[in-house]
Amino acid sequence: MRWRARADRERGASMSQVVGFVGAGRMGEPMVYRLVAAGHRVQVYARRDSVRKRLREGGATVVDSADAAASSADIVIACLFSDAQLVEVLAGSDGVLAAAPREAVVVSHTTGTVSTVTDLVAGHPGGPALLDGPVSGSADDIAAGKLTVLLGGDADAVARARPVLESYAGTVIATGALGTALSVKLVNNALFAANAQMAAAALELGTRLGIGEQQLLDALAVSSGRSFAAGSIGRTGGLTTFEQVVAPFLRKDVAACRAATADLGIDIGRLGAVIDGGPLDLG
Repeated sequence: MRWRARADRERGASMSQVVGFVGAGRMGEPMVYRLVAAGHRVQVYARRDSVRKRLREGGATVVDSADAAASSADIVIACLFSDAQLVEVLAGSDGVLAAAPREAVVVSHTTGTVSTVTDLVAGHPGGPALLDGPVSGSADDIAAGKLTVLLGGDADAVARARPVLESYAGTVIATGALGTALSVKLVNNALFAANAQMAAAALELGTRLGIGEQQLLDALAVSSGRSFAAGSIGRTGGLTTFEQVVAPFLRKDVAACRAATADLGIDIGRLGAVIDGGPLDLG
């Protein structure tokens, strides 16, 4: 039994990776803690002093630049807000793609356009493999190890990144070639936005019928009209709070979806009509 325990420890140690991390924000910071807890050596770049202090206390190695985070990493994770930030951090002679070892894998959790990731790859031929890895879930899901990660790109690179991402992801889905994960995520976001508009419209109808909002949400949760969107409104604390807290992120996602589909000459069709016609401001 002692031999087996030692073998298990050694096998776990052999699976540990050097992980470079950029973007330790609302979603990225709990990812770092999960990576550290899984036994990976995490070198992370963060700008704010308060975040840097917490990351050090959480067991990560804090470095002074994005290229320093990437320079000796096996896997580099970028958890950034926008395409513009992704290009700023990954591109150029001092960016992550230039600094990371050629055999490394770089994972982008940014929800953006397919052309951005394909342009980044085209600008760094022979560089590390880049995967688009948009996520679905919340910071609480990350802390619980239940996040969903979609991965598009080279199959071997996906296989190498998967065990590291499973430090905080309960589900990792390979979607195919580079860019397909972003396309899946954008369809998902558009559908969620449309569902949220339909749930909000249902609550407005309930109000006109004299039904209390919480009573209707409770009934929908156990009836055939239930949906993840209606459940999200309930968990957030009601429609007003949902519009204040969640709608700004939905607006970003809807804008990203429209930019991505326009980039490909595609109209989002009926999903767009529902998103534009509902009571929530998602334009």
